[in-house]
Amino acid sequence: MYYRMKLADKVRVPPNRLGEDLGAVVLNVLQEQLEGSIDREIGIFIAVTKVHDIGEGELIPGDGAVYYDVTFEALVLRLALQEVIEGDVVETTTFGCFVSLGPIDAMLHVSQISDDFINYDEKNGRLICQESKRFIGVGDAVRARVVTLSLNEREPRESKIGLTMRQAGLGTDRWLAEDLEREKEKSGHGSA
Repeated sequence: MYYRMKLADKVRVPPNRLGEDLGAVVLNVLQEQLEGSIDREIGIFIAVTKVHDIGEGELIPGDGAVYYDVTFEALVLRLALQEVIEGDVVETTTFGCFVSLGPIDAMLHVSQISDDFINYDEKNGRLICQESKRFIGVGDAVRARVVTLSLNEREPRESKIGLTMRQAGLGTDRWLAEDLEREKEKSGHGSA
């Protein structure tokens, strides 16, 4: 889930930037430090959008920089186990596919796509369900549930997020539309 959060931190403004607009410098420093980083309690920083307040500057002997207490606004992605998310398939492989959740990709293993046996169509870059003939490929929008979550604060690229689509109400947009149409036909509300 995406959140807009108001946070506080101490920002180091380097000496070579002290003559510039303080608000712009603080925003720039926060963006450089935080965007793309992960904090276990806050989440994955997508963007620092606004600086609300800049306190008095502090000097530390031996460091020419000035340190400011600031409050700012940031957009973060905070994932939770069992959360249902939506994303787009960005890569398919023999062992599954990678789903973009915006700032980070998650893994959808072949064993978590369907109860069917899955074949990999390398030529077309698709994973195909053997019995139902449903497939999933790059560019497909999917709805899935987070089943494993291991965020690495030091190396965000080493984070691991596992997904499943093996439950009702989950799958590609195309699969969900097919299921909805099938339900309408069963209940007698299908289109003529």
